[in-house]
Amino acid sequence: MVLGYRLLGPRSLAALGAACARHGLGPALLGSCLHHTDLRKSLTVEQDTMKVELLPALTDNYMYLVIDEDTKEAAIVDPVQPQKVIETVKKRGAQLSTVLTTHHHWDHAGGNEKLVKLEPGLKVYGGDDRIGALTHKVTHLSTLQVGSLNVKCLSTPCHTSGHICYFVTKPGSAEPPAVFTGDTLFVAGCGKFYEGTADEMYKALLEILGRLPPDTRVYCGHEYTINNLKFARQVEPSNAAIREKLAWAKEKYSSGEPTVPSTIAEEFTYNPFMRGEDRAAARGGDGPGHHHEGHPQREGQFQGAPGLRWLQGLEPLWQMPSSAFGYSDVLGKLPAGTVGKSVLV
Repeated sequence: MVLGYRLLGPRSLAALGAACARHGLGPALLGSCLHHTDLRKSLTVEQDTMKVELLPALTDNYMYLVIDEDTKEAAIVDPVQPQKVIETVKKRGAQLSTVLTTHHHWDHAGGNEKLVKLEPGLKVYGGDDRIGALTHKVTHLSTLQVGSLNVKCLSTPCHTSGHICYFVTKPGSAEPPAVFTGDTLFVAGCGKFYEGTADEMYKALLEILGRLPPDTRVYCGHEYTINNLKFARQVEPSNAAIREKLAWAKEKYSSGEPTVPSTIAEEFTYNPFMRGEDRAAARGGDGPGHHHEGHPQREGQFQGAPGLRWLQGLEPLWQMPSSAFGYSDVLGKLPAGTVGKSVLV
């Protein structure tokens, strides 16, 4: 069952990770507790109409090869390691036609120019002129085809101003759709506000991604799941869904397996950035697709995740000098004894 919690308000999104700025935390160390790429396993999610192959890249990134099973036409999402992409396409007997770039950061778009040299004629989609080798600039609700698959572009500015998520469906199919969320939505987390505001992230998570079908599979840009869930556990210590997902993620991590994809429905059960403080709704409240009804924003009242009122008034998250990360790094660096006492109310 999907728990229908009251919405997390935009002020809360700004504050939830901002504690690290308040407490003088430095940049997150990329991959400090993650497997090296060579030890991380790929994963293929096969359906009758669409195949998605997860390709680990760099230290904790994911590239995604999306293959239309009817035509064998394929798209690659964020091909930061082009040679690995080419080798995988050949192994799968697919025909690569399309590059879907979520945003311009080098660890997502840095392989575009090399890839188009290796495979001339590729169509490169994205929502930002800063994306290398861009041939087709898209906007919110732009559509395109990869074989018989429909791809809808969802504008989710905040991490970067031109960030796009890609929602992929097969017309007439009863199988779950997929959404490729880059650095907007992670498993149990969300991306840093480099070029946007809490209002924009609120809209991206709850009003755009949160309204996708609950069974939509979420393919995010980084392997941040364990740290994100540790953060979520501090936010909601009694949430069984968080505890169970964390135990599962640790088991996957120990064998080098990916913890993605999740689903939109799952994110509403354990992602603190998609949950709110109305715990009573967990006992039969609304689910995704309906959670916006009947819960208006309360002016002047902090709309925080459970127990996070203490964060009200801290510096905006996007002012923090750290790299993109799931906000999991915050609580472990706060003063000893903070969590569970003065923090959680």
